[in-house]
Amino acid sequence: MLGYILRRILAVIPVMLLVAVFVFLLLRLTPGDPAAIIAGDMATPAQLERIREAMGLNQPLHIQFVTWLGRLMQGDLGVSLISNTPVSAMIADRMGPTFAIAILTILMSVAMAVPMGVLAAWKHRSGADYAVMTFSVLGFSVPVFVIGYLFILIFSLKLGWFPVQGYTPVGSGLGAFLSNAFLPALTLSTIYIALIARMTRANMLEVLGEDYIRTARAKGAPERTVLFRHALKNAAVPILTVIGSGFALLIGGVVVTETVFNIPGIGRLTVDAILARDYPVIQAMILLTSFLYVLVNLLIDLSYSFFDPRIRY
Repeated sequence: MLGYILRRILAVIPVMLLVAVFVFLLLRLTPGDPAAIIAGDMATPAQLERIREAMGLNQPLHIQFVTWLGRLMQGDLGVSLISNTPVSAMIADRMGPTFAIAILTILMSVAMAVPMGVLAAWKHRSGADYAVMTFSVLGFSVPVFVIGYLFILIFSLKLGWFPVQGYTPVGSGLGAFLSNAFLPALTLSTIYIALIARMTRANMLEVLGEDYIRTARAKGAPERTVLFRHALKNAAVPILTVIGSGFALLIGGVVVTETVFNIPGIGRLTVDAILARDYPVIQAMILLTSFLYVLVNLLIDLSYSFFDPRIRY
């Protein structure tokens, strides 16, 4: 088991190195002068020269990469061109809301989607099955921002159950946090639930047709035990794969959802940086999201071995 974990961790290193190379080249190989892109159209030659000197753009490309990578390994993500604030400090201030809502979204999605998928497979071609499949199609078809505005209209403006916008940290009280975070998390989880429920249903249908399921039922095992202990456990590996793959949808949805609900997270920070052409912040956000995506997939890969020990060898 330890050898399997080490192999999976070592496989992450070249992936992150390739991401770092891409992020480094993102600004330097774009058409035009990077200093002119950063300084704007009205910059003087003296200002452009100072920016090139400060960023080390006058040095050979490989020297620039080694210097940039060394700073990156020390946690130095650069300084914002707009606020003149260290990028690492800006991200640290914004990570709390995003991570809290993302964790709530994942918990809500898995708690709702897996039982929905199991129910749809158990009641195959029944009203429950058709209802789950209809929800899955709608979840994929409707854009996230449309779902967000629809929830605001219904639950905030019409019913008055939740605030329209804003965010309250968990430290201020669980009730206040859930009051602000529930609608954004529900908006994000809609497409996630549709994805997981559909995959759970498909894999459960395949597993429920196996001989050992019929044997368990013939021995008199309760239906709940058959569904969740025997069938769901053996269908878990593909479901975990979908959960990890769906994390990419979650990353993209965070940007839109934080904008709709006015949440001061890293999604809003990314949008603001793109609009302001704050390239150090954009580079840092690409690195961060790539690292999170690789980390989640690594954890999913490691979890495979607990459901199917054959994967370790």
